[in-house]
Amino acid sequence: MDLHYLTLSEASQHLQLGEISSEELTRAILNRIEATEPKIHSFVTLTQERAVEQAREIDRRRLAGEELGPLAGVPCAVKDNFCTQGVRTTCSSKILGDFVPPYDGTVVAKLKEAGAIIIGKTNLDEFAMGSSVENSALFMTYNPWDTSCVPGGSSGGSASSVAAGQAIYSFGSDTGGSIRQPASFCGVVGLKPTYGRVSRYGLVAFASSLDQIGPFARTAADCAMILNVICGHDRLDSTSANVEVPDFSETLTGDCQGLRIGIPMEYFGEGIAPGVAERVSEAIEVLKSLGAEVDECSLPHTEHALSAYYIIAPAEASSNLARYDGVRYGYRALGGKDLIDLYGRTRDEGFGPEVKRRIIMGTYALSSGYYDAYYLKAQKVRTLVKRDFDRAFEKFDLIVAPTSPTVAFKVGEKKEDPLAMYMADICTIPVNLAGLPGISVPCGFAGGLPVGMQLIGRAFDEAALLRAADAFQGATDFHWKRPSL
Repeated sequence: MDLHYLTLSEASQHLQLGEISSEELTRAILNRIEATEPKIHSFVTLTQERAVEQAREIDRRRLAGEELGPLAGVPCAVKDNFCTQGVRTTCSSKILGDFVPPYDGTVVAKLKEAGAIIIGKTNLDEFAMGSSVENSALFMTYNPWDTSCVPGGSSGGSASSVAAGQAIYSFGSDTGGSIRQPASFCGVVGLKPTYGRVSRYGLVAFASSLDQIGPFARTAADCAMILNVICGHDRLDSTSANVEVPDFSETLTGDCQGLRIGIPMEYFGEGIAPGVAERVSEAIEVLKSLGAEVDECSLPHTEHALSAYYIIAPAEASSNLARYDGVRYGYRALGGKDLIDLYGRTRDEGFGPEVKRRIIMGTYALSSGYYDAYYLKAQKVRTLVKRDFDRAFEKFDLIVAPTSPTVAFKVGEKKEDPLAMYMADICTIPVNLAGLPGISVPCGFAGGLPVGMQLIGRAFDEAALLRAADAFQGATDFHWKRPSL
């Protein structure tokens, strides 16, 4: 039994039955990281000693007869834009290279309370701005299925860690597809919850009206277990929704009977690789066989979503990243002759090219004389995109589409062409603009690389997403395939 490839459900069951110890499982994961990390480079920071100590404490509590939850004693990883008390949080940026937060974000605090073992912080595109991890200021992360390819982004390190058996599950943030797209590229499950479902307190902000925290795992059932722990209202996050949280695990029925699923033709047109379209179409037939009613639908403003996103997200980034000035914390440039010069030098030396590009774009869109022409118009388009989904959900329970228009591309293939890179998120961005939940599920391979099927649901109806994804995985075996490392 390869402990490092257990699902969360399996690991939890083995621990509860006393068939393995948390320390044994944690050491197996750390050994796997040691063996594979030279090829993959998923982690910015590892917390081996702390993880083993936590595992021993969970084992002691379990032997003492304490009743523990399903996450207790199971190793996981978190993206390096989550604040972790006493452990550095870099956002894979030079400007935060030595920043050690004095507090835990809400999700991290909930994981610790649940007894989860956090083994380290994963690599990302700098400040979560990118689709390949090539924008990390630290180093490149590689796809476990083909190390000449990118793992997707921005949460590429989190996706690759699960795919490579370096973590049982992990966490990322999704602003325009940064959980779902790398999940597709790496052949794992990635869930972006509804905006407001999971607290963002302690997540370093990129675009505050779009960011959302979510899990990577091997199965939808694992994601349901994780959501049961991390969801819920948080008074520390003003955008956190005070809505009821169901037991997501109880909603998994194993079938799709009665579910109405829409296929938006806009997501199967020009730009979608033939192999991707074929795998997703085959997956739709599986959903039909499981009892789903499937029909075509239209989301006519999809073609404008990318343009609107690349006004709104950079505008919010230009505001959020203004706090990095070299005064209170983070990198500080030397030789500034006055405060303005200090700001300029610090940001010039501390931020990478893509972050600078987006700050400049966002600042321009918000500037006097251009606000109405760009930012205001983009917000109006955002409303149109949301209305498209609202109309579709009057008839359908779920929408199905490719997660990404292509499989993982080669390292360096799109790095010098920002527009081509931005197009990698064309299937995921509308979901963030509308604040909806979405999940990517492995649905086959094209050219030897994983393909992801994206399911999109109504706001706060993660239960329907998980039910359909779980039923699909019960009828297929793509999630059991493993890369050769």
